[in-house]
Amino acid sequence: MTVFVVSLFLPNTINFTLPTSTSSRGRPGPHAPRRSTTKIDISNKPSLFTPQQRDLTPPQTPIADVDQDEFFAQSDLRGHFPKQEGPRSTIAPSDPHSPAWGSGRIFTQPRSRASSPPPADILKHNKTVEKAATLGRAGIRQPLPLRSDSHDRVFAHADWTVVPADQGNGGLRNAVQAAVRNDKLNDKIWVGTLGMPTDALEETQQKQDIEDRLATEYDCLTVFCKDADFNGHYTHYCKQILWPVFHYQIPDNPKSKAYEDHSWVYYVKVNQAFADKIVKNWKRGDVIWVHDYHLLLVPSMVRKKLPDAKIGFFLHVAFPSSEVFRCLAVRKELLEGMLGANLIGFQIHEYARHFLQTCSRLLCVEATNDGVQLEDRFVDVIDLAIGIDPVALDMNRDDPSVAEWMLTMQDRYKGKKLIVARDKLDHVRGVRQKLLAYELFLNKYPEWRDRVVMIQVATSTTEQAELDATVSDIVTRVNSSWANLAYQPMVYLKQDISYPQYLALLTVADALMITSQREGMNLTSHEYLFCQDGKFKGHNRNGSLILSEFTGSASVFGGNELSVNPWDYRQCADAIKKALEMDDDEKKQRWDALYKAVMHHTAEHWFTAFLTRLEKVYAEQHRRDTTSVPRLSINQLGQQYQRSERRLFILDYEGTLASWGSPNDIILTSPQRTLDVLNDLLLDDRNTIYVMSGRQPEELDRLFKRVPNLGLIAENGCFLKEFGSSKWIEMADPEKMRAWKESVEGIMEYYHERTPGSWIEPRHCSLIFHYKSCEDQESAARQAGDCASHINDACEEQRVRAIPIEGAVVVEPIDWSKGTAAMQIFEGLKKGMAPNVDHVSPVDFLMVAGDGRDDEVIFRWANELGVDKTVKYVTTVSLGSRNTEAGCTLTQGVTGVLTVLQKLAMLS
Repeated sequence: MTVFVVSLFLPNTINFTLPTSTSSRGRPGPHAPRRSTTKIDISNKPSLFTPQQRDLTPPQTPIADVDQDEFFAQSDLRGHFPKQEGPRSTIAPSDPHSPAWGSGRIFTQPRSRASSPPPADILKHNKTVEKAATLGRAGIRQPLPLRSDSHDRVFAHADWTVVPADQGNGGLRNAVQAAVRNDKLNDKIWVGTLGMPTDALEETQQKQDIEDRLATEYDCLTVFCKDADFNGHYTHYCKQILWPVFHYQIPDNPKSKAYEDHSWVYYVKVNQAFADKIVKNWKRGDVIWVHDYHLLLVPSMVRKKLPDAKIGFFLHVAFPSSEVFRCLAVRKELLEGMLGANLIGFQIHEYARHFLQTCSRLLCVEATNDGVQLEDRFVDVIDLAIGIDPVALDMNRDDPSVAEWMLTMQDRYKGKKLIVARDKLDHVRGVRQKLLAYELFLNKYPEWRDRVVMIQVATSTTEQAELDATVSDIVTRVNSSWANLAYQPMVYLKQDISYPQYLALLTVADALMITSQREGMNLTSHEYLFCQDGKFKGHNRNGSLILSEFTGSASVFGGNELSVNPWDYRQCADAIKKALEMDDDEKKQRWDALYKAVMHHTAEHWFTAFLTRLEKVYAEQHRRDTTSVPRLSINQLGQQYQRSERRLFILDYEGTLASWGSPNDIILTSPQRTLDVLNDLLLDDRNTIYVMSGRQPEELDRLFKRVPNLGLIAENGCFLKEFGSSKWIEMADPEKMRAWKESVEGIMEYYHERTPGSWIEPRHCSLIFHYKSCEDQESAARQAGDCASHINDACEEQRVRAIPIEGAVVVEPIDWSKGTAAMQIFEGLKKGMAPNVDHVSPVDFLMVAGDGRDDEVIFRWANELGVDKTVKYVTTVSLGSRNTEAGCTLTQGVTGVLTVLQKLAMLS
C-alpha cells in the first residue's frame, strides 16, 4: 500500500547554481565580528501618524552599541532550516513563515512570469488574449516584458540541486518523517508543486530531469502549473479570499478582493492538475491523503475518476461557522469538493461541528455526529489534533550553535524577564493586539519597567503595509516612552530568525505569548513547552504560556495555559503579570499538564491515528455500499425459515410493502396483495409480524384493520401496538413531547412565513416542514436548511433533531426510533417465553426489511443479534439504492418483497 501525501508544496525544491552567482558564505555565530553596514535613510518608513504628529514623536533613545536587527541577522538564510536526520530527511520548522511565492529570497530560482494581479474579470482576460493574438497576426509588436527571456533561458542549462523547501506545511512534513522513522509508514509518495515559478523550464530537458530525479530518489510526484495559474490560485484566491474567510475575516471591507471572482478559475485549474497527477499514478489499494485549504476540490475530482479510491482529507486551518462560510460565492462547490473524501479531519471538535452544520444548512443533507449522509454514501468526519515531532526537535536542540545562542541571549538580557513571540504579520495573528496589551501592562504595572523585555519576531508580508505601519508605531511609542541607555522594553524584528536562534529563544524565555484571533493548531506553543523541560542546566524551565482562547491548541491544553481573549487588553495585561509573578510550584504544575498534552498529541500519533481511522471507515463504507452487499438468496432464506420454530418479521411499510412513495404522499388505502400476503403469513402460529411506519397510529389502524394479530410501530418508534393487542403504547413522555414541540413550532412558523408554498404537518411525536410544492425550490431549500440548522442548535438539550429529507425537514426525538421499538418488542417476547422452555432467545428467525435512512438503526440492531448468536438466523434486507448496513439487497422493490414473503407463506 502506497500513501499519496498530497500537499500544495513538496518537501523539496530546486536550488540552481547560475554561472554568475557566488557561493554562499556561512552564517556568522553570535560572536562573529561585525560587518560594516551602510545606514539606510528610514525617515520615509510607513507610518499611520500624520507628518504634523511625527514631529512631536520623541526621538528613539540610543540604547546599545549593537543594533537588534544585526544581533539576530543571518547572512545565509539557509540557517533557517533544522538539522536533518539523513540525506532524504525533510524535518522542517513546525510553523514555517514562508516567503512570498516566486520571491526567490533563499534559493536561486526563476522569477514568476505571472502578471499580478490577474485581470478583475475573467471575460476581460479572454478579450485581452484575443486582442493580443489579433495584433500579433497584424504584425504589430507587443510591449516587451520587463525582464528579458534570456534571464529565464539560463535556468534551462544551469546546474541544480534538490534541497529542503522553505515553503509548505512543516507540521505535516515532520509527521511524515516521524512515521517513516518509526516504521509506521513504509511506502509514501509526496504530490505537490516545487514552490517556485516553472514557466522558465517549459519545453526543456531540465524540467524532465528534475521531475525524474524527484520521483526516483525523493518519492515526489511534481505537479507543474503555469505561473499565472499558480499565482491566481495561491497569491489571490487562497490568500485573499479563503484564508481570511476561514479565519473569520469576512470580506466586506472596501479593500477586500473577494468581489474579484476571477481567481476562482485558477483555483479550479490547479486543483484539477493535482487530481490528474494522482489519477495517472494511482493503483488499487493506494491511499490518497489530501491536505489543507489549497486543495479543497481535489477529493471530489479524484472521486469522479476513481470511484473506489480510498481518500482522506485534513484541514489544517480553522473552519468557520456557517454564517461566515456562506459568504463565499462558491460555497457549495467547496463543500462538495471536500465531501469527495471517505474521511474528513479537523484539528478540533469545534471546527468539525461547524463543517457538519454548514453541510446541513447549505447542502440540505443529513449531518450526524459521526459525519455526513449523502445520497449514495456516508462521509465520516473526525477531529484529531496535530502535534510536533519531539525526537527531531530534541536532536536539533543538541546542535552546538543552539547552546551558544542561549548563552549569548542570557548574557544580553541578564536580570530581565523575557516574553517571546514569533508570528506572521497579518491581521489573523493578533500582533497588534499583543503589543497594545504589553503597552498597557507597562502603563498599569510600572514596577515591571526595566525588568521585562518582549521579543517579537514578525515576518512581514507586502500585502499588510497598513498593519506593518500600525505595529511599527506601537513599537516606537513603547520604546520612546520607557527605553533608556541600558534598557529597551520591546525588541521588534521584521525578519525571521535562524532555527538555532528560534530554539534558543524558546529555551531562555520566561513566557510565550500568542494572541491569534483564529488559528488551527499553534505548534510554536507546543515547541516552547517542550523546550522548557529544563534539559539545559542554568536555563529557564517550566515557563508560562499565554495563549489565545481562539487557537485550536487551547482546546487541547485543558485550561492549564493562561487563556486570554486577544481583544480584552486588560485581561492580556493581567495575564502577563500573572505569568511573570507565578510561583514555581504553580508553574511546575501547569507545565506538567501542558507537557503531557504535547507528548500525547504528537505528529506521529496524529499521522498514524488518521490513517488507521481511514482504513476502518473505508472498510465500513465499502461494506455498506450497495454494490458490495450481496443479493438476497431466496433458497437459503426458505431453508432457514423451515428449520426455525419462532419467527419474527419486522417490515417497513412505505416503499417496502407498498410502493406509494414517501409517507408524506401515501394514499390511505393499502394494496390488497400486501394485506393478503400478511394474512397468509399470520396463518402460521409460529410467525410474529410487525409493520413499521412514519405514519400516525390512527392512520395505521385504518390501513391494517383487516389484518388481525398484526403488530404495528407508528411514527418511527414513538408508538407501539403489540401483536394481538388493540391498545397503543406511547413510548415517549407526552409532557416532554409537548414542551419541545412548542419550541420547534415557533421556529418552523418563522420559516413557513418566509417560504411561500410551504406547510407544517404536526404529528403526535414529530413535526414536518414541507416545501416540495414551493415554486422557488432554490430559495425554499435554503430556508429549509436554515430551519434545520436553527432547530438543531436551539433544541439540542431537548433531545430532538431536525433531519433534511427530500422536499421536507423532519423533526423527531433522538431517544426513540425504530430500533428502540424493536428492542422493546424483543424484550416483550423474551418475557412471554414459558419458564420451562429451554430457549436462549425468544426468536430463532428474524427478518427485517426496509428502504430508508430511518431503517438503518434497526438493521444494525438485528445484525448485532446475529453476530453474538442471540438469534440463530438473521436476515436484513434493503430495497434502497443508498449505502446500507443491511446484510443483503433486493433490487425488485416492493414486488420482490411481496414475492419473497408469499413464497415463505407457502412453505409453512
